[in-house]
Amino acid sequence: MRILLLVVYYPPSTTSAAQMMRDLALEYVRQGHQVIVATTSDTVAGRASITEEDGVTVVRVKTGNIKNANKAFRMWREGRLSATMWRSAHRFFQDNTCDLIIFYSPTIFFGDLVRRLKANWGCPSYLILRDIFPKWAVDAGLIGKGIVYHYLKRKELVLYSAADIIGVEAFGNLSYFSEDHAGSRYRVEVLYNWLNAQEQPASNSGWRQQLGLNDKVIYFYGGNIGVVQDLDNIIRLASGMRGCKEAFFLLVGSGSEVQRLNAEIEKRRLSNIRILPPLSQMEYLQCLTECDVGLVSLDRRLKLHNFPGKLLGYVLCGKPVLASLNPGNELIEFLRNADAGIACINGEDDKLLTAASILATQPETRQRMGTNAHALAESAFSVRVTAKQITTHFIA
Repeated sequence: MRILLLVVYYPPSTTSAAQMMRDLALEYVRQGHQVIVATTSDTVAGRASITEEDGVTVVRVKTGNIKNANKAFRMWREGRLSATMWRSAHRFFQDNTCDLIIFYSPTIFFGDLVRRLKANWGCPSYLILRDIFPKWAVDAGLIGKGIVYHYLKRKELVLYSAADIIGVEAFGNLSYFSEDHAGSRYRVEVLYNWLNAQEQPASNSGWRQQLGLNDKVIYFYGGNIGVVQDLDNIIRLASGMRGCKEAFFLLVGSGSEVQRLNAEIEKRRLSNIRILPPLSQMEYLQCLTECDVGLVSLDRRLKLHNFPGKLLGYVLCGKPVLASLNPGNELIEFLRNADAGIACINGEDDKLLTAASILATQPETRQRMGTNAHALAESAFSVRVTAKQITTHFIA
């Protein structure tokens, strides 16, 4: 088959979504499919560029910066994504008919483009749905149910209507469609996040020594640093761990909260926590390999279930997970059943502090949970399983 992957982020972007989509693209190439990736860019010359990368045809359309733009510019640019992608790449799309469209959300603004491509090509589509938006933004108190919400809700419904099948990241999210969209005919299934378990990062690359942390137990967070992650949660934990001299918290990423969190760290005079800017995928994994515990944090007001992409790096590198999550999140039970980490409810600071102390002072516990976490890379999150799960629906 010729498969189109339609995504906002793709390498050289360092987001977990970009890496997942690259892994999926390369897996389909290994399976003998022709793969086209259509993605956004703020650096290409002209309206679009077409390159061949590891057997994948990559079409990058100039859209302006999306991830780090202010809210008004981001909504404007994302709201015009379908129109911009079509205007800039329609000749390519017309000359390169595909047999299957796989599109990734976030963003919720690809629905119009997918419907147009399906009409032109007569092919099916599969939506990989990672964020149920705008619901989570309402749950987190970022927006109310006013004009903006109703605009976003319409775009969400267009997105869903463009998909023949929707893959959500956790069983708990199936209820969103059975309850909030009762009577709709959406075909929905669980599709876990994935990774290429064969890509093992190099160990002993010098990060620990470079950062002056040779004698520390390093708690590592990698990914977006925004409101939804509630990393004040981790700052409170670092403050509570002042008396544990071996504990150090390393946060790697970018986002709307970085400046404010750095100011909070300085205000509290914390010397056991540091925020680094984003790293390339290889540097990220090399750094993570030399750390000891992977951190996950989500705002307690969220109502939906998330298996954050950062979890994939943690299990690939065999790191136990310390998670502080919204009540009812399916990841809590998942980690407990796998004995791959410790999960608490966000806001239960005493329990989180106790869990962090256990992982700091019990190396045998870290080793056991890390081994179990690594086993999940192949058993639960294999890109081979994901690729086959998607295409099985469309191959007779």
